[in-house]
Amino acid sequence: MPLPICVTCGVQYDAPRPDCPVCDDPRQYVPVSGQSWTTLEDLRTGHVNALRDEGALLGIGTEPKFAIGQRALLVPTAASNVLWDCVSLLDDATAAAIEARGGLSGIAISHPHYYSTMVEWAQRFECPVWLHADDRQWVMRPDPALEYWAGETLALGDGLTLIRCGGHFAGGTVLHRDGDLLSGDIVQVIPDRGWVSFMYSYPNLIPLPETEIRSIEAALEPFAFERIYGAWWGTVIARDGKGIVRRSAQRYVDALNGKLP
Repeated sequence: MPLPICVTCGVQYDAPRPDCPVCDDPRQYVPVSGQSWTTLEDLRTGHVNALRDEGALLGIGTEPKFAIGQRALLVPTAASNVLWDCVSLLDDATAAAIEARGGLSGIAISHPHYYSTMVEWAQRFECPVWLHADDRQWVMRPDPALEYWAGETLALGDGLTLIRCGGHFAGGTVLHRDGDLLSGDIVQVIPDRGWVSFMYSYPNLIPLPETEIRSIEAALEPFAFERIYGAWWGTVIARDGKGIVRRSAQRYVDALNGKLP
């Protein structure tokens, strides 16, 4: 039986149901038109994945836009690749393109809004999906391929490290490699590339408290990075990433305390 995918958030469920807990949460939303569903089979009939260079990495994003609209990133390793974040559409053309580049040794996802069809990807490439244990409650399709990690960091090898920042979600995670920080929207790349931002809910404009901002800042402090890769096409900061995070965290805290820019 084809499994349902929420049209608003893109998360796949293990069985039909009337509601989407991911969208019912204050960080997401159910549109005024109501809850609606699709399937991977139907998604394949009207959408394709674009694969194109995104900075020094390969981006994978669905066109026309589906659900939240994030794009994934293919991160090369010595023997294969790690997929950072995920998209709901997986088809033969996408799989063949990834396999031609060495396949996947694993999938790492920043937070539950991007869980999408992660089990389909894991099964297709016979690889694990690394999720932070603090977000386990948001997994809507359990599977043995899902590997939950705890604590503040997880070394994946080949210079890749997962860092729990929290903030947007308790298990909100970023990926560090050399001079790159792949941030999803745990650290949000905004239109002014001299700054980043942070939120509890982006669509509903709910800010984070100062304690969470300082926790994100502290989690990133041990790591050096120049470039920041956000969650959407073109959201790349080319230089001074760490300095930008520091300045942005202070600006955010100042604004919370009534000192506007």
